[in-house]
Formats: sequence, C-alpha cells, structure tokens
Amino acid sequence: MIGSYVAIGDSFTEGLGDPRPDGTLRGWADRVAEGLATSWNATDPAEHFRYANLAIRGRKLGPLLDEQLDAAIELKPDLISLNGGGNDILRPGFPAEVADSMVYQAVQRIRENNIRVLLLAGPDPSDHLPLGTLFHKRAADFTAATSAWARHLGGIVFADNFNDAELRAPEYWSEDGLHLGPAGHLRVAANCLEAMEVAVPSNWSVEELLDDEPRDYKSRSYYREYVLPWIGRRLRGRSSGDGRSPKRPSLDDYVD
Repeated sequence: MIGSYVAIGDSFTEGLGDPRPDGTLRGWADRVAEGLATSWNATDPAEHFRYANLAIRGRKLGPLLDEQLDAAIELKPDLISLNGGGNDILRPGFPAEVADSMVYQAVQRIRENNIRVLLLAGPDPSDHLPLGTLFHKRAADFTAATSAWARHLGGIVFADNFNDAELRAPEYWSEDGLHLGPAGHLRVAANCLEAMEVAVPSNWSVEELLDDEPRDYKSRSYYREYVLPWIGRRLRGRSSGDGRSPKRPSLDDYVD
C-alpha cells in the first residue's frame, strides 16, 4: 500500500487551471493524493496518508530535477510522481533524446532509494497552440522514447495522458489553451489511479466539470492576454515561477 506521496514537476503538477473556490490550486496531483488517501484510510484508518507537492510553474526539466528530485527523495515517501519537459518542448531546439535520458536517470535515482515511481506523459495541448504541429511532433517523440523503457521497469507506473485522445477536446482545457481545466485535471488523476490499479473515488465526475464555454484560441484577445505575455517573459529570460515556492513543501497529513 502507498501511505505517502510526493509530486514533482512544473505548472501541470502544481495544478494551474484547476483553482478551488478560495483561489488555491488543486490539480491532478492533489486529486491523486485524494484517491490514494481514500484507499489508504479504508485499509488503515489509524494512520494518516501524507502528501507533499514540490512542483513550481515554469520550470524546465533540468532546473526542475536539480531543485526538486533530491528534496523529494529526502522526504522518503512511498511514491514519487514525475512529469517534466513541457516547458522545454516550447523552446527552440528541444532534444527529445537528452530529455529522455534525464528522466531515465531521475527514475533510476528514485528506484535506487526504494521509492516507487508514477511517471506521467502530459496531455497534448497542440491543437490550441501557435506552432502546434511542431510542438506535437516534439512531445510525441519524447513520449515514445520514454514509454519504450518505462513500461518495462520494475517499481514504475507509466500513465500516458499524451495519447489519451479524449483529453485533446477543448472542454478539458482552461482559457489559456496550455493548461488543463478542472475536468482535464480530474481525468488525468483518474488515468493515474487506474494505471496504479487504485480505485477511483466514486464521487468523481468528469462530466460535471466539463467546460463548454466557446473558445477562440486564434483571436486577437487570446494572443494579447496569453501568447504575447509568454513571449515577453521568454525574451526577458523570465519565468512565471520566478520567486515562487512549492505549495506543499512538507510531507504532511493529506487534507484537501
């Protein structure tokens, strides 16, 4: 059984696009923690399930692993989830083979410490993005390279959200077209729990969270509000995660 869980990653794992009523972020990793906690408490109600989330938005794969991998291992959880590379794919000259090697080495480090791994391929936002065909090809190559070895290693579960065709529908995405909305995060969490053979909580309903608000990802207002600020940060060498800290840095009892 899994009694403790640490998530590492970027904005996808931090939970952007899935705000609670008070403005804090939930996201798929918090949902996975909820599912694992439900399973754990049903088995051992005397012990509390523990969860930490070290993810920070905007992190490229190298800095993400430098900052978060050792910190996660030092917490000694039963499970670490890892997703990264999405911000690298959006930059010029993304080498899929280098990123794949970095992920493989990170997974090996985690397994050397007798910690189980949940490795995720992120969903495919390319239908909503400028240069989407290029980004799709890069992400597809990265996912294929990673899945080739991930499915055959002991102690690792691979959740392939990239090839989940349902997740490409706009109803699963937030207004920026880059981050999932609440329904998308919930579907990813369900994919992860199913990959780990953990029961999905019976009160989850993706259908109730689907966003059917019409979106125009090619409009001037979309470019003005989302695309141009992103380009501006890249030109200035800035990141949306500059100065930010993890939302759940300690491995504490899980409370939604």
